[in-house]
Amino acid sequence: MTRVLSRQDVDFLLYDWLGVDRLAEREHYAEHDRETFDATLDLAEKIAEDVFAPINQVLDAQEPRMGSDGKVEQPEELAKALRVYADSGLTASSFSHDHGGAQLPYVVRAAASTFLGAGSVGAYAYPALSLGNASLLVAHGTTEQVAKYAVPQIESRWFGTMCLSEPDAGSSLGDLTTTAVPQDDGTYRLTGSKMWISGGDHELTDNIVHLVLARTPGAPAGVKGISLFVVPKFLVGDDGSLGERNDVALVGLNHKMGYRGTTNTLLSFGSGAHEPGGRPGAVGELVGELGRGLTVMFHMMNEARIGVGAGAVALGYNGYLRALDYARTRTQGRPLAQRDPATAPVPIIDHPDVRRMLLTQKAYVEGGLALILYCARLVDEAATGDTAEARGTASGLLDLLTPVAKSWPSQWCLKANDLAIQVHGGYGYTRDFTVEQLYRDNRLNPIHEGTHGIQALDLLGRKVPQREGADLGELAARIGDTVARGKALGGATAEHSTALAATLDQLLETTQGLLLGGDVEAALANASYYLEAFGHLVVAWLWVEQEIAAHGREGSFFEGKRGAAHYFLTYELPLVESWLGILRTGDRTTVDLDPTAL
Repeated sequence: MTRVLSRQDVDFLLYDWLGVDRLAEREHYAEHDRETFDATLDLAEKIAEDVFAPINQVLDAQEPRMGSDGKVEQPEELAKALRVYADSGLTASSFSHDHGGAQLPYVVRAAASTFLGAGSVGAYAYPALSLGNASLLVAHGTTEQVAKYAVPQIESRWFGTMCLSEPDAGSSLGDLTTTAVPQDDGTYRLTGSKMWISGGDHELTDNIVHLVLARTPGAPAGVKGISLFVVPKFLVGDDGSLGERNDVALVGLNHKMGYRGTTNTLLSFGSGAHEPGGRPGAVGELVGELGRGLTVMFHMMNEARIGVGAGAVALGYNGYLRALDYARTRTQGRPLAQRDPATAPVPIIDHPDVRRMLLTQKAYVEGGLALILYCARLVDEAATGDTAEARGTASGLLDLLTPVAKSWPSQWCLKANDLAIQVHGGYGYTRDFTVEQLYRDNRLNPIHEGTHGIQALDLLGRKVPQREGADLGELAARIGDTVARGKALGGATAEHSTALAATLDQLLETTQGLLLGGDVEAALANASYYLEAFGHLVVAWLWVEQEIAAHGREGSFFEGKRGAAHYFLTYELPLVESWLGILRTGDRTTVDLDPTAL
């Protein structure tokens, strides 16, 4: 059976590079050690490979549909697989003891989640969304809301969603029109429609907890008028018992190119299809303060953005391992120096161009995994760092890197899936091999949780200049430290460190020119190139970090690390200069071109 992810790589990144086992020295994680971390990873890997992976193609072939009774119909294998997952307790792993959790480091959970996403991203999306939903409620909900809505999700009895987009308001959340009218009992009645809601309806759990953005009467226009509400599919009593159906109705299912195991829905709130107490409107409770809904929602959105990046890595990594196995067993052709037709064909991995494609995939997916786990490690540092300064620094750096963690893997691990199909040749384009599904599943991620362009605007327009550039300065300082350590090792690592330092200088110089006196409109119009350049620089940095961690160690695994690092620093990092060059020109083509000319 093909592995879905490399456990050796995960262990190398967690322990040899990030030193995650040392987190057990902190009071919050004191009851843990590497043994409990490994047990969590073992369990996630087993479920991914033995339970999720075998149903992945089933979920793709039998996509969700609405039955005559208006309920969602899905393969029974999905419910069985999610019951196995629920029994594992993995959802609760990183929550505090106060909420029934095991207080594992976030980075360990992130690694475990990547295994599960690699097994079947369509199946794992349900508990993954619930993790973020429950985390938001724990952070911003009342004690009663945590008990009523978060704990059942932490226990994997219910699933949850995030309801932001509307049919006429996707990324432009300031234009949403769903309304929430206050009631005498302190609740609100919501009316409106929400589109593209993953996991929005199904029969997999007894209840679904929706987190819904809406406006109250008289609220100001734009994002300042948005509040957040928790709206269950079935009303919940004070004792946790389920009551009557809330006025949340499934209008239809969106039929997707990939990611078909997860329902994607159009929901109607307050349509009158289900009227609690004989009154129209979905019953909801305010989460946090009025007018602060988007700010609170970012707690889940930012976690989801890193999750999208992790999912993209998982799908790209799975495709790479399948392409690698295929290339080792598929025989075709002969080396250029040995064209005698009487000789036996060789495995296609013997051909340099196939090795090029495999090495490119390796550089993308292993670099992407390093990025995701580094960001996850920052989450732990922001929560449990030794000093307030350390926690604040980690939080700021995580804020800066979040759009990169979402978008870089979504862009380049998708490219890895494309190359996995190419390695398979004509077979890769057929459904006999999984790589075509992995590509289709991954194609959603550049759109999920804010498109590539939205993340680019966030990075250049907000994250880089915020706090007077302190977070970018911290990143530059950490890259500088890596450069110094790399140069001290000599050889190829020193050469790669020198190239990294030169590219960092180019990025900083270009950034200063864009933000201090440049044409801001043109800069933001070309922000996607900035995101590409920034992301490639960050991943190049993490490859030098991996190269340093592998220094002096022998064996094919470490040889592969050094080879992938050399590839990325030699073939990929130079692309940054061309992207930055476009930004330095201040070209206004996309700003000034008349739309009628397109």
